[in-house]
Amino acid sequence: MSMAVIATDCPDLRLLHRGKVRDMYAIPGQEDTLLMVATDRISAYDVVMADPIPGKGKVLTEISLFWFKLLGDIIPHHLITANIDEFPDVCVQYRDQLEGRSMLVKRTKVVPIECIVRGYLSGSFWSAYQKDTTVCGFKLPEGMRESDKFPEPLFTPSTKAEQGLHDENISIARMEELVGKELTTKMAEASVRLYEKAADYARSKGIIIADTKFEMGMDGDQLLLIDEVLTPDSSRFWPLDQYTPGTGQPSFDKQYLRDYLSSLDWNKQPPPPPLPPEILEKTRSRYQEAQIKLTS
Repeated sequence: MSMAVIATDCPDLRLLHRGKVRDMYAIPGQEDTLLMVATDRISAYDVVMADPIPGKGKVLTEISLFWFKLLGDIIPHHLITANIDEFPDVCVQYRDQLEGRSMLVKRTKVVPIECIVRGYLSGSFWSAYQKDTTVCGFKLPEGMRESDKFPEPLFTPSTKAEQGLHDENISIARMEELVGKELTTKMAEASVRLYEKAADYARSKGIIIADTKFEMGMDGDQLLLIDEVLTPDSSRFWPLDQYTPGTGQPSFDKQYLRDYLSSLDWNKQPPPPPLPPEILEKTRSRYQEAQIKLTS
């Protein structure tokens, strides 16, 4: 297995942002283009772990590329190319860090909203539902169980928080106040269509997409799908053949890591606890299994 990439170092490029997983660079002389690199960092509870998942960035990149191609008829996206031989020369010198885990993308004005679509009652929505069947302005049916399927997918936006802070669920009315009614409608409709097409496809491959989040940006007047798409980092993936409503589900995403962390006496604040090799390996294998099921 190749060495894990925890952080990239490309001194001839200008580092704009180092996020939880991605390093974003400006391309000299190309103001409308960015280089987005998926490292092997992994976060949980909004804390970046000290231990990486080797190869994770390549898995995320391959899955995102697959979805950009499959879903391109619903909304245009920011991808220019992921072929490093088509990158500007200033980037190619860093091939050993970039190959298989980077994308050249259009620079957009990011809309500061996480576009979350939920098909099943799980996670924070399940916790909220147990206290009140009206969640984020949605009046949900009485008597639902954990992991039950909603009658229709729900668009439940949240604010896009700075690193280290938590996103905050907001109502659609609040989203309209923040970005306008027209853009809210466009983003909500696109998000639900993306989810429905992806969920139908994934189900045919033995995966339930319980929920996911999309990010979008403006290229002039055009709304684009940006960042990563329907990866185990941004989605809840469940094995269809093990689906049992009424309880939490096994998963192909970082839930395994979250469950381990929840078993520790850790306050979910930095610094993160060290991760045992078996936790790293089992998390890596779940990501890889999702990639193989979806893309083969």
